[in-house]
Amino acid sequence: MSDANAEKINEEIKTDQKSCIRTRIAPSPTGPMHIGVVRTALFNYLFAKKNNGKFILRIEDTDIERSKIEWEKNIIESLKWLGIQWDEGPDIDGKYAPYRQSQRTQIYAKYLKKLLEEGKAYYCFCSKEDIEAKKQYQMSAGEPVSNKDECRDIPQETVKKYLEQGRPSVIKFKVIPKKIKFIDIIRGEVEFDSGLFKDFVIAKNLFNPLYNLTVVVDDFEMKISHIIRGEDHISNTPRQYLIQEALGFPMPKYAHLPLILGPDRSKLSKRHGAVSVSEYIEEGYLKE
Repeated sequence: MSDANAEKINEEIKTDQKSCIRTRIAPSPTGPMHIGVVRTALFNYLFAKKNNGKFILRIEDTDIERSKIEWEKNIIESLKWLGIQWDEGPDIDGKYAPYRQSQRTQIYAKYLKKLLEEGKAYYCFCSKEDIEAKKQYQMSAGEPVSNKDECRDIPQETVKKYLEQGRPSVIKFKVIPKKIKFIDIIRGEVEFDSGLFKDFVIAKNLFNPLYNLTVVVDDFEMKISHIIRGEDHISNTPRQYLIQEALGFPMPKYAHLPLILGPDRSKLSKRHGAVSVSEYIEEGYLKE
């Protein structure tokens, strides 16, 4: 990160001296700890410590098929080896435990029910094939491709009947077209038009939530004040903003960091060499 970006974060620190600063790192245990995630963890850790705040480790393991206990162990061991110690996490009990998403399904279900009851989310029974067929028909007929999901307007009695019949479904968030503006600590004012978004899936069912919902709920429940993350997440922010607004949550402050790039200016990957902390350890690098 450039000196200019670091200065912007330092200025943000000065304006928040009286508030309780809480940052987090939330890796998924689906592979070895990536050096890019470690870099983001370091910025979160330093930001919190300079401010007498708290740094939280949260394990995002809702992807049950890909999440493995050995990768969670690798995350914890890698951070500890580097000297990046959290104040609350899966191995350190805290006020906002548990810190594994797989243990928080009842919490997510509560908020999903709230969105459904208030008409801000709905069950969608359309298959991917149905949606694609509709899109192709509209294109072939020279009609504009509609972002509207037909399941938005299904009567509740029909929804209940379909669910009782066991029809496959997902839960979608109902997008209201509007301009979304927020201040990114590094980038300044950022603007999106939600009218360009389709309604998006936030859960496979009440007890199988997806990323954009879980991250919003966890950041609110754990009182996260500042979200410092890679710029590849900036496209998620408007969707998370809409969920925050729908649930009446305050918006945390965001700082989206430039990514670590390879020599060819593409995102760092295996073809550029070592990308996990364990690989650097094996090659003899010191933690410093």
